[in-house]
Amino acid sequence: MKFVKSALLATAVLSLSAAGAFAAPETYKLDQNHTEVAFSWNHMGFSNPTAKFMNAVGTVTLDEANPAASSVEVSFATDGINSGVAVFNDHLKAADFFDVANHPTATFKSTKVDVTGANTAKVTGDLTIKGVTKPVTLDVKLNKIGMAKKKTAGFSATATIKRSDFNMAKAVPFVSDEVNLVITAEANKD
Repeated sequence: MKFVKSALLATAVLSLSAAGAFAAPETYKLDQNHTEVAFSWNHMGFSNPTAKFMNAVGTVTLDEANPAASSVEVSFATDGINSGVAVFNDHLKAADFFDVANHPTATFKSTKVDVTGANTAKVTGDLTIKGVTKPVTLDVKLNKIGMAKKKTAGFSATATIKRSDFNMAKAVPFVSDEVNLVITAEANKD
């Protein structure tokens, strides 16, 4: 009898473990108040100015049982650029750079997730800026999944892109072609 009880208990534990291991992927919505896409460049060797977008919208689908099956889709209005200097914001919105009049939205849609560690991955996707789509790989860290007001997932990511790839090569090489991206994001499960 003792053996039967142990076998039933073991079966129940394995069943619960398997149910957790095969949990369905969950979709999270980006929190604009806690999501920032910042970028920096080198200005003639003198400085490394930054600007950012705080208006990203999109979803992250997390598959905790199979992180490689996770995905992300993000877009942001390019007229939301903020360098901290109004005149420079207008310059960045002009045709030489983001050309917001003709290209009001930039997007990123993941195509592949390569898990590199317990909480890290390389997320490759299609980045579209100014009507040009190029593959970009983000080095992503899952900071935490937990409860805030709702179930929340937090991420940090970095990448380097070239302005010239997106028809924004004005002043290269005096202003660096390479732009460093630093992204921090929170996403909430509905």
